[in-house]
Parts: sequence; structure tokens; C-alpha cells
Amino acid sequence: MTAADEPAGSTAFVTSREQELADTFVMLADSLVEDYDIVDLLDRLAVACVRLLGVSAAGLLLIDQEGHLAVVASSSEETRLLEIFQLQNDQGPCLECVRTGAAVVSGDLDADRVRWPLFAPFALGAGFRSVAALPLRLRDQTIGGLNLFGGRAVPVSPQDQRLAQALADVATIGILQQRSVKASGMLAEHLQRALNSRVVIEQARGVLAERSKVSMVEAFSVLRQYSRDHNLKLTDLAEAVVHQGFNPAFGPGRPPVT
Repeated sequence: MTAADEPAGSTAFVTSREQELADTFVMLADSLVEDYDIVDLLDRLAVACVRLLGVSAAGLLLIDQEGHLAVVASSSEETRLLEIFQLQNDQGPCLECVRTGAAVVSGDLDADRVRWPLFAPFALGAGFRSVAALPLRLRDQTIGGLNLFGGRAVPVSPQDQRLAQALADVATIGILQQRSVKASGMLAEHLQRALNSRVVIEQARGVLAERSKVSMVEAFSVLRQYSRDHNLKLTDLAEAVVHQGFNPAFGPGRPPVT
């Protein structure tokens, strides 16, 4: 296709995508030099993958201190439940991806029911038809996986797979290179803290949903937006909601600090 054949507005779309891609890499690179919240970083990565790659949803898993995978970020509630389903049933593309350290791709989950007899029907029931799982890795060390889910039976293109892997690689470097991580034992503790933070965030979602009479999805949206608008770590905000009674849906300004 020539430039003349491209649909109107396509140049603006490409420019916008390139700008957002650059912004995403800058956001991930900031983790190399600044104190940051792993949960918030990976949450932003999941949302960015949906916008940049044209997939329906994205989720991320990390390995905890016991060597087990745990959900740490997702772009939607449906994705979070699907990731949990994988873990509970010990079956799915992301588990294979983390175990092998290589990408696992299915362009048509309906055709992969034999490969994943539990996962495939559950994913199809959630409205997903394809998946690409990419490792969070640095050389021979894999610390988690990135899942990309599509609503159509179309595989993620090789170009977009390479782009997603590049984003995952930068995020991995940021996690591994944080100043406090100097040994494998400390790394395990570091990742465990991130997973513990996720527990607090889930508690804050429930508390906020109950107090404000909104859905869990809306509650998380409020938390995420408030943390970004006020330059707060998502974990710190969640702690204030759970332990200090702060309500970001109604309380102006920053939450109390202990």
C-alpha cells in the first residue's frame, strides 16, 4: 500500500502511536533511575499494551518467593480472573511461557482446546479468541510473563510481538536493576513486596467499592486515576484507603501520611 492509498487520518494515527510508544518506553526507563511502585509500573504497561498493540486485554504475572506465579497487573477485571484461572488450574499459555522462557502464541483458541482443555474454553467464554504470552526475562532469568488477549481469531503480528517483547524486556530490567536488589534473595523479597502490594490494592478496591457504592472495576479506576493525578504510589494510596479511611472518590487533596 502506498501513502496515497492509506485511509484518511492514518498518518496522524501512526504519529500518535509512535508518540505513545516513546512515552511508554520513557515511563519504563524511569524505573532505572527513580524509586517506583512495581505494581503501578506493570499496571501501566498492561494498559499501554492494549492501546499500542490493538489487543483486547493484557495481564502480567510475577514469580513470588516460593517460586509460584501470581497475578500482579491486568487491564481489566475479566483478564485478572482469566489469569487467576490459569494459576488455579496450572494450565495456560503464560505458564508455558514462563516455564520455557519463550513466547507462546495461539491465533485461534478454539483450535487449541486439546492443548489447553480447561483454559481455552474459559478464555473463549470470556470473549477472547487469541493469545500471545511473552516472558519477562533478562538473558536466562525469567521472572514472569506478559499475556496479550485478542477478541478475534487473529494472531498478534510478529512485529507487534517484537514490540511487546521489547516493552517486557525494559520492564524486566527496571525490576532487576532497582537499587535495593543486589542478590537473588533480595530480588525474591523485592518481588514478594510487589505481590503483597497487590493484596493491599485489592483490599482498597473492596473498601472503596463498599464505601462509595461503585463496582470493583470503577473503584480501581478511581484509585489508579487519583494516584496519577496526585503523583502518589498506588500502594501508598491503597494503604491510606484501607488503614486511614481515606476516600479518593470524595476527599480532596492528598491522603494523610503516617
